[in-house]
Amino acid sequence: MTSYTFVEDVEAEVPVPDNGVLSRTLFNDEALKVVAFGFSAGQELSPHTAPMAAVLQFLKGEAELTLGSEKRNVRAGALVHMAPGLSHGIIAKTPRHAVVHAEAGSG
Repeated sequence: MTSYTFVEDVEAEVPVPDNGVLSRTLFNDEALKVVAFGFSAGQELSPHTAPMAAVLQFLKGEAELTLGSEKRNVRAGALVHMAPGLSHGIIAKTPRHAVVHAEAGSG
């Protein structure tokens, strides 16, 4: 058994759909869950909360990100740490990829 998980190309693992949102779990164990998302332009992940801390990393495209009561325009290269219970949502302005790294087992 290897002691690492290697994903050479996250965008290839989760292609942006023609219309919709696609997600794929890239890694999941008792400490960490990593999920990649592909959003077509105009698609939305409605505001929601999670019981664990998470880091959201934008790999491609532009989006409007809601963090609590704040709205931010984000693009490739942006990264945000979210505390447990923070309401957050995404509206894709262009086709985009993002990866969520979530602390597992704390919820």
